[in-house]
Amino acid sequence: MNSNSAERRTGRAAAGLGGLCLAVVLSACTSAGDPRQPTSAPADRATPADRSAPATGASGAGPPCTPSVDALPAPPAGYRLVGEDVAVPDTPVLSAGDSGEADPAARLFAKWGLVVRAGSVVDLRVAPRWQDRARLGWGGTGAPAATVTVHACTSEGGQAQWLAFVGGAWVAQVACVPLIVTSDGRTDRVNLGIGTPCDTTATPHPVTS
Repeated sequence: MNSNSAERRTGRAAAGLGGLCLAVVLSACTSAGDPRQPTSAPADRATPADRSAPATGASGAGPPCTPSVDALPAPPAGYRLVGEDVAVPDTPVLSAGDSGEADPAARLFAKWGLVVRAGSVVDLRVAPRWQDRARLGWGGTGAPAATVTVHACTSEGGQAQWLAFVGGAWVAQVACVPLIVTSDGRTDRVNLGIGTPCDTTATPHPVTS
């Protein structure tokens, strides 16, 4: 009888300990570090004002990956190619509004997505004599600048052919802004109407000087 009572007490104690261990495990799985809980905002909530640090590739080699918001099989409708690796909006006028930036060259902001071929590293800059009148930026990797580099890292699995980046152009005042795009040894120039249309429809062409 005493032996049976002792066994029952031991069983209850073991069950209680097992329940405690299970509670600890569940607590650890659902804590603030729960991998099921989002630790950052979804990509589609990103804004050009974000100033987050760029991600780096798993290998750590080459320039850091510019954060993208979408992977595409081809440039979307309403976009035109500049060279072979970049696509920009094919609209006569990109709407511009007050940016809130302190930089006089970035008083107005026109939001537009940049589309880059996966695996490419692209340099974009405003044309000479425009450095004090326009700024660029995509991927939320820093303050608007006259020259930016976008690294469209190859996506996992290598299925995506093109990547889209949030950002746009800042200007001191509405203008037809000439941009110079360099990728894989080729340099092209394209004009974009920021808040006002360009006088003529510009066709991207190689820069010779």
